[in-house]
Amino acid sequence: MRDKKKLLGSVILLLKKRYRWELQTALSHESPWQLLVATILSAQSQDAQVNRATKPLFKRYPNVGDYVKMRPTALYKHINTIGLYRGKGKNILKTAKIITKRFGSRVPETMEGLITLPGVGRKTANVVLCDAYGISEGIAIDTHCITVANRLGLVRTRNPVKIENKLMGLAPKSEWSNINHMFIALGRDTCTARRKYCERCVLNRICPSSDANA
Repeated sequence: MRDKKKLLGSVILLLKKRYRWELQTALSHESPWQLLVATILSAQSQDAQVNRATKPLFKRYPNVGDYVKMRPTALYKHINTIGLYRGKGKNILKTAKIITKRFGSRVPETMEGLITLPGVGRKTANVVLCDAYGISEGIAIDTHCITVANRLGLVRTRNPVKIENKLMGLAPKSEWSNINHMFIALGRDTCTARRKYCERCVLNRICPSSDANA
């Protein structure tokens, strides 16, 4: 445990230097509601693809109230370039009604409140809490985080809940919100799921999976 804490501490320092401009979500938004919508849409989709779809969507329908009486087809035409858009769209419209009735039209500021919403799990809730409200309740675990955490030897599982709990135990709470962003940046840059580019990775001297010096 001590060695893993030390390793993660070194990883955080190196990644902060390399990716300091990426310590926030890449999803475009101007409110907690817009971030929630964008994050729901981003599941199994690329952020850039989501941003292209939400730019005209948020311009025409910026607030949660705009979605309460919206017809599904009106939403679908804006998001039909995104995978699984019908299911995501239905969850967004249901969520808008719940937030309006149960939470006074304000996106919940707690993990407990957020995960009651359709299509919202711990990952989405952590993104909203961190990037909309500056609250660190946990660590958002996506495919990049799963890949990086395993290659670093911090975990030996692909279970998001187990990975989140492990990383929360290894890192100080002040860094929880940064870990997701830094692991995503690394995963997109040099540590992709399909291939490692260890020769240009900032972690190649401390990563147990590095083959840069092989």
